[in-house]
Amino acid sequence: MASEREVRAGLRRAGQEHLLRFWAELAPGARAALLAELAPLEPEALREHCRQAAAACALPAGRPSDLAASLRPLPPERVGSVSRSDPETRRRWEEEGFRQIALNKVAVLLLAGGQGTRLGVAYPKGMYRVGLPSGKTLYQLQAERIRRVEQLAGERRGTRCTVPWYIMTSEFTLGPTAEFFKEHDFFHLDPANVIMFEQRMLPAVTFDGKAILERKDKVAMAPDGNGGLYCALADHHILEDMERRGVEFVHVYCVDNILVRLADPAFIGFCVLRGADCGAKVVEKAYPEEPVGVVCQVDGVPQVVEYSEISPETARLRASDGGLLYNAGNICNHFFTRGFLQMVTRECEPLLKPHVAVKKVPYVDEEGNLVKPLKPNGIKMEKFVFDVFQFAKNFVAFEVLREEEFSPLKNADPADRDSPCTARRALLAQHYRWALQAGARFLDAHGARLPELPSPPLQGDPPAVCEISPLLTYSGELNQYAGRGGDVTAWSPHRRGSTVHDRSGSGRNSAGTLKRKPAPHASCFFPKPQPLSHTHVGFRP
Repeated sequence: MASEREVRAGLRRAGQEHLLRFWAELAPGARAALLAELAPLEPEALREHCRQAAAACALPAGRPSDLAASLRPLPPERVGSVSRSDPETRRRWEEEGFRQIALNKVAVLLLAGGQGTRLGVAYPKGMYRVGLPSGKTLYQLQAERIRRVEQLAGERRGTRCTVPWYIMTSEFTLGPTAEFFKEHDFFHLDPANVIMFEQRMLPAVTFDGKAILERKDKVAMAPDGNGGLYCALADHHILEDMERRGVEFVHVYCVDNILVRLADPAFIGFCVLRGADCGAKVVEKAYPEEPVGVVCQVDGVPQVVEYSEISPETARLRASDGGLLYNAGNICNHFFTRGFLQMVTRECEPLLKPHVAVKKVPYVDEEGNLVKPLKPNGIKMEKFVFDVFQFAKNFVAFEVLREEEFSPLKNADPADRDSPCTARRALLAQHYRWALQAGARFLDAHGARLPELPSPPLQGDPPAVCEISPLLTYSGELNQYAGRGGDVTAWSPHRRGSTVHDRSGSGRNSAGTLKRKPAPHASCFFPKPQPLSHTHVGFRP
């Protein structure tokens, strides 16, 4: 470990020696912890980081006046669409994706460096339960989707295959995430195929360019954004690990989308058949002012333009078909070839420009008292994962249906959007639609058939609450259960410890304990009061 003298000399060169101003008051353990945090910070890099943060924050606010003249939607030949393509085209995309998965050439990479602060919890978002009848967390839903897509690919190609799961965490989320996975037996995935690694942390900075102490013995640090992925890949030799495993294609996504399809065969297949080195899933914007970034071109180069950078007039422009001209909403769901990621980490990462986030950062004052500011007082610098689109030689976008693939979890209830309530409703509405499409019928407690509503309202619950295990269906493939003659019975989880069953016979009760029991063909739950709490789900013979 570096000595106090060496660290102090480095801080002096960086203009940040104030970080040791409480040194004389610290106990030996606290001193050691502070040195361990400060030693990795290279003086020149720290000085430049603080200078850039202050300079960027000092720039006048407002959108670039000439951006509208530079904007263009993506050319049609660069865009694929689930809803606008014929069934045979979609089948070819999916078949190619399954082929690559079966060849062990596909990995998924989860961006999970953020905590659930906006949700009102101090633990990682992936550990959050949105209130599903099964009590499943985001991590469990995603793990089970990996298992299901492995199974489907293996069955189609007559082989066993593996989709490695890389999880980028931060100082805040690595420990809790690793412990959570161990406690839950890695959700029956092979631990050797779940690879966790940590992104870098950067000091929060005052408006005049000084790194902030959040305690006498600790610098206020923050993850370097999801664009910190590229440094983290190099720091932890992740691309070398992928190469040893034979991985050629990587699906990167954010933790908070409850509908995310991991290693989506259609998306993978579309990108591979197009020869893409970089791709993005998009959804059609719901309305012109929707606060999502837009995937488009700026001066002919693909990139994501934040909603705050587009004028209302530009956002409302219409295409010849009447839809929004700039309608490709970014959902942080991306495809990369391993070769592209290698090129970015070796050559392009230093070219990425950090973005400024002005935040309320707790700090200690000159007397050592903790202060929790009432207004923003600090700058956090971060990079975005999509900032590398500009370096792609063959960029493509893949438009999917919002109701099938995008419902983010960002705000605590009772927020009217992107909340646990809206995420839960989105998943249950999807499963209700899937059940109807497979021929299910919903009966009330008296055996009377409930009215069918193939498109339940986005703002409300479906007529019957139906949750289906991802181990049974990846994207609605439930027809294998139709025509068997017998009902698939749902039961109420009102009683403590009700268990979610899947076809493999494993389940997890609401307390998170793994169980082994004989399983029905599907798992559907109806936690509403009578008459729905005793509803049966059946498949027509």
